[in-house]
Formats: sequence, C-alpha cells, structure tokens
Amino acid sequence: MKLTHRVSGLTAFALSGLLAVALSLFSAGPAQAGRTTHRAADPSVLRVGSTYISVESSGGGVAVRQASSTAGLADAPARQVWSDTQDRGEVWAPEIVRDGGRYYIYFSAGRAAAHRMYVISSASPDSGYTGETKLALPDDKWAIDGTMFTFGGTRWFVWSGWAGDTNVEQNLYISRMSSPTTPTGGRYVISQPRESWERVVGNPFINEAPEAIMDPNGQLHIVYSANGSWSDQYCLADLRLRAGGDPTYVWDWYKSNGCLFGSNRATMMQGWDPTLYVNGPGHHTFVLLDGDIATSPPAGPTFPLMFHAVPKGTPYSWANRYWYTGSFCWWGNTTYSRANVPGPNTDIGWSLKFFE
Repeated sequence: MKLTHRVSGLTAFALSGLLAVALSLFSAGPAQAGRTTHRAADPSVLRVGSTYISVESSGGGVAVRQASSTAGLADAPARQVWSDTQDRGEVWAPEIVRDGGRYYIYFSAGRAAAHRMYVISSASPDSGYTGETKLALPDDKWAIDGTMFTFGGTRWFVWSGWAGDTNVEQNLYISRMSSPTTPTGGRYVISQPRESWERVVGNPFINEAPEAIMDPNGQLHIVYSANGSWSDQYCLADLRLRAGGDPTYVWDWYKSNGCLFGSNRATMMQGWDPTLYVNGPGHHTFVLLDGDIATSPPAGPTFPLMFHAVPKGTPYSWANRYWYTGSFCWWGNTTYSRANVPGPNTDIGWSLKFFE
C-alpha cells in the first residue's frame, strides 16, 4: 500500500524513521552502549566481504586490524603497516579507503602548524604499503582528518583545516581528486564553526572529522564533529548538499540546526535526544561495504557505525576515550534552516538518527 497522506503531522518519510527506531530499540539488547574493549580514538572502519578492517594511529605510525565483526576488532592483532621513519611528527586520525581494489590510508602528520595530509597505499589491507606521499592539497595549509570518496562520478577529498597560518578555527574544505593520490583544482570551504551550538567550546572553534555518505535520494551528506574533542561538548552534526547542488559551492550545503549525536541536550537539534551512556561522542566512521558511500542503508533499516566517546561517570579526557559500535538510520522530511545567506533559507530532506 502506498502511504502518501500525513499521520499526526508526520510524512511517510518520518514514519520510516520511526520504524527504524522501533526496530533498533527492540534489538538493542543490554541497556548500555556498544563499547569495545579498545581504548583508542578516531576509528576508521570498512567492510570487505565478511571482514571488518580498521586503521588507527599506533606506535608512532599506523596499524591495521581485521576481524569478523566490529566488536572483534578490539581483540584482533594490530599489524603495523607504516612507521614514521622520517620523523614527520604526530600521526593523527588515519582513514582507510578502498578504490579500484586498492587500499589507501590517509593520515595527518606533523608538529603544531606543520600538520599536513599524507597517503600510503597497498593491494592488501594489512601489508605491502608504499612509503608516504604528501598530498599536494591546494594552498598547502594546516590539514587534518582528510578522507577521499567518490560522488557524481568524481573523486573528492574533504578535510579539516585552517584558512591561513594561525589556529583561529578549523573549517571543512573540499577539493577534487584526479586520482586517489592527486588533488586537482582549488580548495573550497563548505563549513565553518559559526553556529552558537558549535561554539560552546573554543580556542579554536572546531569543525573536523568529516565523513561522506549518500542518502536514499542520492544526495551527499558530510557528517562531522563539532566543538573541541577535549570537551564533552564534542558531537556529530550534518551537512546536506541540496539536490543537484555543487559540492564546491558553500551555499548549496545546508547544516543541521544542532548536534545530531551528542551528550548535552542544550546543543541538540530539536527532536534529537542526548546520549544515555557516553559523553562527547564524535569522530565517527560509517561502516560501509568497501567503504562505498553509496552502500548506506535504505530508509528504515539501521546500519553500523563506530565512534569514540568517554563512558559516563568517567572523567572526560583524551586518555579515557574508547571505540564504540553504534548504529544509524535515515530520518526523512527534516528541515535544515538558516538566515541571511544567499539562496533559499530552508531545505527539506533526509537527516540521520544515531543510536548507542
């Protein structure tokens, strides 16, 4: 039966989201978040066949784990695939991507203002990686948390960086890629931490850890972390590209009106609830087949994601962050609004619900 009328003010799109919530709650199991036993930050995970592959910063380099489930990654052996033999400095937030059957790991390395993005690659997920190559990102400014994806037949790279050479705020930037290792053209800002709910914690103000995904209508989303990761105000928010929009044009992006996944009610978008079991959830990864952003779930079903957070009742600190397995579903008919900017001030489409 085709459902087209409104029921209690909700469209069929929203009802599909409600069904997903009910299914998630029914199968949620114990009343606790899905924590692994892995004390770490910045998970990046993809699924290849029935194998889950994760990457993390470890031992002054980059390590890969493989397991038959996300929960099994914590106990899987960590295999070092790259070491900082050139003394490039702090190694942050590696991201694993699969493109053309080959694995690419992007990571930031450097000290203070010297942080830049690097890439290594291999035909195997946990061995045989090349030496690091610095990505020639346009403008060559401080850059972290970069990842590549394909949308509209084009490879794109999205990352968090500075506009200039000083640490005032971290913006989200996007550029085209002519290959998995070659940026091309300019860099374009797509988000700045200018909303009140993403400026609760500053010095600097933060937009970071962008992750791309496509919704059931084929529209592009960039889900990112806002507020400082050193605070329990850390949370996930969403950028939605309008239908037919240009990824390089900032006013074609519409931002959620608050956090979609966070632990503080005051900063949550209306209709979204704070977490029950963890504080400061952020720097997530959508656990997608081959890491392909087009393989997200249709309306209704939930799909796994991983994120880091600190258990409630534990002092909030970087040292107390754990990897958690949660889930998400698409939530339809959601309005994102803005004011005093070019273009329409509202956009209606898919948003996301996140579950611990």
